[in-house]
Formats: sequence, C-alpha cells, structure tokens
Amino acid sequence: MTDTPIDEMTFEQAMAELERVVSQLEHGDVALEASITLYERGAQLKKRCETKLKEAEEKVAAITLDGQGTPTGTTPVDGL
Repeated sequence: MTDTPIDEMTFEQAMAELERVVSQLEHGDVALEASITLYERGAQLKKRCETKLKEAEEKVAAITLDGQGTPTGTTPVDGL
C-alpha cells in the first residue's frame, strides 16, 4: 500500500493499488482481519476510481464542437 491518501490519488494510482488489493484477496493467504481491512480499502479505492472517471466523463462532455463537429473549446463544468 502507498502512503498517499486515497482522496489524493490519481486514477492510475488508485487503479494500480486496487489491482494489488484484489490480487492479495484472490490468493487467500491473508488472515481474516487483514482481509477485512484490504476489502474496505479496496472499496474506497473503487469509489476513488469511479469519481475520477466521472470527472473525466464530465470534462469530455463539456467539449464544444463547431458546426462541422470540430472541437472549438470547452464549456466550464461546475466543480472542475
């Protein structure tokens, strides 16, 4: 696990750590309490990935096109 707080992770960081968590859980060689902790962390990482994807989708949706479909700029999206 990294020292970076989950809410400060990039999508790529959160996804890489989530993959490590899933791998550890799949191997099944983790004690029960550690498995529970890993599962909880995995849920937080999944939520972070979903949040970052939603932000990216909103940015893409905000791209404005001219009459011929060429991107001409972006429309500000609240909170981004």
